[in-house]
Amino acid sequence: MLMNLRRMALPVILLLLISLSLSACSSNPVEKDDKQITEQESKKDEQGIQSISTEDLKEKLNDDSWVIVDTRINDAYNGWKLEGVKRGGHIKGAVDFSAKWLDVEVDNKESILSETINVKGIEPAKNIVLYDANGKDALKVAEYLKGKGYENLYTYDVKEWAEDESLPMEFYENYKLIVPASIVKDIIDGKKPETFEDATQIKIIEASWGEEDTSYANGHVPTSFHINTDWIEPPPAWMLADDATLTEFALNNGFTKDDTVIVTGEAQMAAYRVATVLRYIGVKDVRVLNGGLGAWISAGYEVETESHKPTPVTDFGAKIPANPDLIDTQEELKVSLAKTDEFTLVDNRTWEEHIGESSGYSYHDKKGRIPGSVFGYAGKTDANSLDYYRNIDNTMRNADEIIAMWKEYGIDTNKHLSFMCGSGWRAAEVLYYAQVMGLENTSLYSDGWIGWSNNPENPVETGEPTN
Repeated sequence: MLMNLRRMALPVILLLLISLSLSACSSNPVEKDDKQITEQESKKDEQGIQSISTEDLKEKLNDDSWVIVDTRINDAYNGWKLEGVKRGGHIKGAVDFSAKWLDVEVDNKESILSETINVKGIEPAKNIVLYDANGKDALKVAEYLKGKGYENLYTYDVKEWAEDESLPMEFYENYKLIVPASIVKDIIDGKKPETFEDATQIKIIEASWGEEDTSYANGHVPTSFHINTDWIEPPPAWMLADDATLTEFALNNGFTKDDTVIVTGEAQMAAYRVATVLRYIGVKDVRVLNGGLGAWISAGYEVETESHKPTPVTDFGAKIPANPDLIDTQEELKVSLAKTDEFTLVDNRTWEEHIGESSGYSYHDKKGRIPGSVFGYAGKTDANSLDYYRNIDNTMRNADEIIAMWKEYGIDTNKHLSFMCGSGWRAAEVLYYAQVMGLENTSLYSDGWIGWSNNPENPVETGEPTN
């Protein structure tokens, strides 16, 4: 009887052992795919977006199946230490797609954003890490991408990365040349923010064409005073004024060589044009509000309509121009154009202007280009546009993307680059961006196409370039 019970129990025991074995196997962790993050290594927020750890992110830096995206404002990507980060700039290799861009209201907005995503390689098939410093920007961009069918999305707090000095971050060498609205606000509030610690006399100006009632009176950054671009390039030619006129301009508006000046304005090109001329005459520290008045308003700050006037001075402190190499004269340009192995004249006009289909200006009918100039992009529509150099919110475009554009036409950043357009406005903005990147072997051919073509002795080319 006992033997029979033992025989009956044996199959039962075997079944129990098999059952326990299967149960144990089913509880083992799933083997990790190279392109996946396990639940132990990440967590999901309330919107179902996973976060990634610093250790895991380090491993993905050189993985082509991963794209790291900075979703903060453009200034943080450039190098400013904003929102409490210990180090400014962006994670090495990261591209930028600011959450702020989703709030911009412009024609063809969705088309512009879609093109931006494609250019930056933010593809649905890849794993996308979206990082910020406020816990909001990354989720905002994540929701936008989810709406476009993206699934492999992760978030990250860049403050953790910035805390560890051993982790690689990049910033533009001269990022301070273009200033975020929050820094301007700090200055107005009496603070001495990053890169302004040694500034003794800070002046904020608004630059635009015409008298105050044209733009300034409609609203400007508080405390700023108006600069009419006609004062530095008088009509009817609108070419750069002579030294005597520029000296009078400086003294009348209270500028000295030791000033720190921040140029603001609704029209970005006017701001960069005035900023470049201020540097040319010798003001030592001239910055521009990145994104212009639109960036100020987007940051939630109030504009004012009260008029402010500068206090004139009797001594600039140096002979004007104190920085003459920043702007090339026509004669200097002719000499430089012969040095093709060390000099490039970059034509920042539309393609239609470059090949001679359009002059670009209602007051100038001559068409064509300067022989030896190289097409360097500008805007997509007319002489008042600079789409190829700006983000959708009119801030400076990613430097890698700008340099990639230049390479298409053989523009070598190891050479001296002189930027030109029709009369110096578009090219002045491009010059500033080049110097933000650290390209200091650069200058502006201020007279541009208009100045060149007004001289009947100067040669002209039309049609598509042959080289």
